[in-house]
Amino acid sequence: MRGEPLVDAFGRVHRDLRISLTDRCSLRCTYCMPAEGVPWLAKDNILTSAEIERVARVAASVGIVEVRLTGGEPLLRRDVVDLVGRLARIEGEQGPLEISMTTNGLRMPELAAPLAAAGLTRVNISLDTLRPDRFLELTRRDRLDDVLAGIAASRAAGFDPIKINAVAMRGTNEDEIVDLVRFAVDNDAQMRFIEQMPLDAGHVWSRVQMVRGEEILDRLREVFDLTPVGERGAAPAEIWAIDGGPATVGVIASVTAPFCGACDRVRLTADGQLRNCLFAREESDLLALLRGGADDDAIEAMLRLCITGKRAGHGIDDEGFLQPDRPMSAIGG
Repeated sequence: MRGEPLVDAFGRVHRDLRISLTDRCSLRCTYCMPAEGVPWLAKDNILTSAEIERVARVAASVGIVEVRLTGGEPLLRRDVVDLVGRLARIEGEQGPLEISMTTNGLRMPELAAPLAAAGLTRVNISLDTLRPDRFLELTRRDRLDDVLAGIAASRAAGFDPIKINAVAMRGTNEDEIVDLVRFAVDNDAQMRFIEQMPLDAGHVWSRVQMVRGEEILDRLREVFDLTPVGERGAAPAEIWAIDGGPATVGVIASVTAPFCGACDRVRLTADGQLRNCLFAREESDLLALLRGGADDDAIEAMLRLCITGKRAGHGIDDEGFLQPDRPMSAIGG
């Protein structure tokens, strides 16, 4: 079956592989993990670069065209530049894999140029506030200047586009929505606002506290003229041109306006578990295959089996919805 795409029971073709490099993070964002952190994955269970490369090669042979590296914080991994280079050299059905990354940006001042040289093409950098006091309160770390330096370094390294991600939170940062957009425009980046999702380690997510996508757009329309740009397709964000463009802003309303019907993503955790949905409660143990002498056909078969079991949607609105046991830091964004 090699060469045939990864298609689920609903006809969705999967082209995007999200790989978590580590569950560890250099921040302690209140909506993600407690101040003391969470129990870390066992070091011996973390996938090696060779194992990640092998999975990516098999995935590329069945239609995966983009690999996004996530965490935790992926730049905490010591071999991250070498790994990006390994992945960027993989040839898929449509040419080399596109390698992108979601990061908190803290290590980008030192790593942006080497990562670009290794083959990283795009970066998303998380930034929920522009206020130092609020950043400290939200992340429990006084590192706002480092994130801003990371954004500047990413721009200097030539990454295009640079996307800045912010989780919109009621009573916390919704008063900065317009300021964040202006900051992004001034820095040749696209601002993207994300509805807060039930993926926190403490399981205290509240729909009432979540700032809805439509609320975000209403605030932006008070200041900017917004024009929809194209169809969303499998992309998570709806994109809007600001005052006629070329600057744009994105809104990811994963809870109130999910894109499950067009989702093309499959996830690999840092400890080698395949997940067909960010909110899945079931995983496929790829680590055991990789370390048990399995051949590439067996890896492909597990990929296909995982995708076959994918549900129509994430089910957040279902009465029986249960939040995944793993927090976002252990799943990978």
